[in-house]
Amino acid sequence: MEEYYSLQQYLFGATLILTAIIFIAVWIFYSLNIALNYLIGACTGMVYLRMLAKNVEQLGRGKRQIGKNQLAVLIGVIVIASQWNQLQVLPIFLGFLTFKGAILVYTLKILSAPPS
Repeated sequence: MEEYYSLQQYLFGATLILTAIIFIAVWIFYSLNIALNYLIGACTGMVYLRMLAKNVEQLGRGKRQIGKNQLAVLIGVIVIASQWNQLQVLPIFLGFLTFKGAILVYTLKILSAPPS
């Protein structure tokens, strides 16, 4: 479990760093409104990642499958964004996918490490 917690902390940290970098870049190249939409999506992605981590943690304690409640968070935010005129769906969705970038960073780190 120690390795799992280490991976979890790395992914949360990498996601936060990527979110900050991308937020600033979007703010510079587009606008603050689009950057804030991205930030809403990135925060939703962090909540999703945290819920997924808790679900995976419970797998070893008698639970046999991962629940689908995490997707309700994304669906709810996308529905709100599509109904509210000030929110834009694409930046929110791309912000949500930021945690996938953190997974890619971790994968590249593992692949580039010398074999032990």
